[in-house]
Amino acid sequence: MQTVAVAVHAMATRFEIVLPGENPVALRAAGEEALAEIQRLEARLSLFRPDSEIARVNARAAREPVRVTPEVFYLLDHARRLSAETEGAFDITIAPLMRCWDFLGAHGALPSPEAIAAARECVGMHHVELEARDFTVRFARPGVMLDLGAIGKGYAVEQAMGLLREAGVTRALIHGGTSTAGAMGAPPDAAGWQVVVDRPTRDGRAKSETRLATVALKDEAMSVSAVWGKCFAAGGKIFGHEIDPRTGWPTRAAVLAAVVSTSATESDALSTALITSGLDGHATIARLRPGLRTLVVAPDAGGLRIAAHGLAWEA
Repeated sequence: MQTVAVAVHAMATRFEIVLPGENPVALRAAGEEALAEIQRLEARLSLFRPDSEIARVNARAAREPVRVTPEVFYLLDHARRLSAETEGAFDITIAPLMRCWDFLGAHGALPSPEAIAAARECVGMHHVELEARDFTVRFARPGVMLDLGAIGKGYAVEQAMGLLREAGVTRALIHGGTSTAGAMGAPPDAAGWQVVVDRPTRDGRAKSETRLATVALKDEAMSVSAVWGKCFAAGGKIFGHEIDPRTGWPTRAAVLAAVVSTSATESDALSTALITSGLDGHATIARLRPGLRTLVVAPDAGGLRIAAHGLAWEA
């Protein structure tokens, strides 16, 4: 048995697919097709590409209904349902706040309270009108912007896994940076794909030298949201890019959250909801789907406080 690995840079990260099997030529072809699917979705969903469907919606939907493809429409509708289920902890209208905090393409800067308040006025799924009859999107007010960064990578992983299955692949691991990993089957002589979750420092600004957990994945996906992706220091405090759409401020409820689900789309979105909800919202999110496994790490006076449902961590 041989192992084929293919990779591509997309959605501001490196996607890699590992495929063990007996036919490396066929595996490589299947892997490259899956990577092409990820690139196709980046072109459709990116906030930063002016020709993407999302960029077109952001530019025009405050003035008129904007028609999108059924694929994008159903993803937006899925995001709307997830926002409702998480009571707004996950929200794809977060872009005005991300821009306010200078996290769109940068590492952040402290805005004024007035700027935060103005950005919050443009955030909330109640500002987004979806019309299923003609697949159109309209914003209820100017200033609303969509950002699929907290669901797009998971959706791309899920769609790529679907193409691999159609090609007859039964064993594979696909990951998009450190945010989402999707597992098909298990590697030879193992019960599942072993995926490591790094332990954060107390302030969440960096990874420590020890691991927090090793998770075995089989026919499921895991997403990790963490403060360390983008953060900055100001006034003796650390401000991360995981902004709570309900308050307008970077979350202080947790420094890391991990969610394992049969859907990479949902694991991606729910890990974002969990890091913004923290320990207080952990039980609610863990019960949203049967079989969901979760882990959340929050700062505590003595270091870090950890809560988990279905996942074990290393002391």
